[in-house]
Amino acid sequence: MSYLNTAPLVWGMLHGPQREQVELSFSIPSVCAEQVERGSVQVGLVPVAEIARQGLETVPGLGIACFGAVRSILLLSRVPWREVHTLAADASSRTSVQLARIILRERYGAKPRIAAHRPALSEMLSSADAALLIGDPALRVDTQQLNVPWLDLGAEWLALTGLPMVFAAWAGRPGLPVPWISEVTHGSYQYGKARLGEIVEREHENRRITKELADRYLRQHIHFEIGAKEEQGWQAFLELASTGRGALVAHP
Repeated sequence: MSYLNTAPLVWGMLHGPQREQVELSFSIPSVCAEQVERGSVQVGLVPVAEIARQGLETVPGLGIACFGAVRSILLLSRVPWREVHTLAADASSRTSVQLARIILRERYGAKPRIAAHRPALSEMLSSADAALLIGDPALRVDTQQLNVPWLDLGAEWLALTGLPMVFAAWAGRPGLPVPWISEVTHGSYQYGKARLGEIVEREHENRRITKELADRYLRQHIHFEIGAKEEQGWQAFLELASTGRGALVAHP
C-alpha cells in the first residue's frame, strides 16, 4: 500500500537487503486487494475485511495495527453522531469503511447510508452528514483547526472493545510460500524498524505532513507486530463487521 504507515514494513524491500528479492509496487489498499484477487500480485498488505472476503492466506506476525488513537482514520460530522444518516467515505480501505459503520452503530446508534467520495473534506461534508478520511489525507488534516466534531476511530475501537485494531496484513491466495515470504517481510521490517528516523526524514515532506507528526505517528500510533491480542481484535472486528453490513454505493 502507498500510505506512510507501510513504509517501515517495506523499507528493506526498498533500500535494504530484501530489495533484490521482490518486485514491489504501490497502490491504495482497495486496489491492492483487487490486485491480489486478480492474481496480478502474489502478496500484498491487504485490508483485513478483504482477507476474510477473499479467503486469503496470511503471513503471520506483521501488519498495520493500533492500540488506541490511530490518527490516520478520522470521522467528522456536521450533525450530532446519533443523527448521522449519510456518510461520505474515502473508500480506499474497505476495512476503515466497515470500522466507521461499526463505531457509528455500536457506539452512537447511527446506521448511515455510505457513499464513496474522493478525500476532499469540504466537498464530503457538503454532500453528507459526516465524512471519513483515512491514510495520508487524514494525516494532512490539522485536527486543532477543525470547526466540526471529529472522532479518531482507533480510540473509538479501543473504547468499544478494549482490544487493538488490525487494519491490514500481508496476505495472498492460498498456497503461498509462507516461510520464504515471512523471511522477506520480517527482514524488511527489522531493517525499517532500525531506521525510523531516516524514514521520517525522507517521507514527511513528500507526504505534506510535519516531521513531528510523521515521527509520532510511526512510533506511537501505528503498531506493526501482530500478536495474540491483535489476533483477538482482528476476530472481534470480523464478527462485528458481519452484523448489519450494508452496501457501499458509488458517489455520482
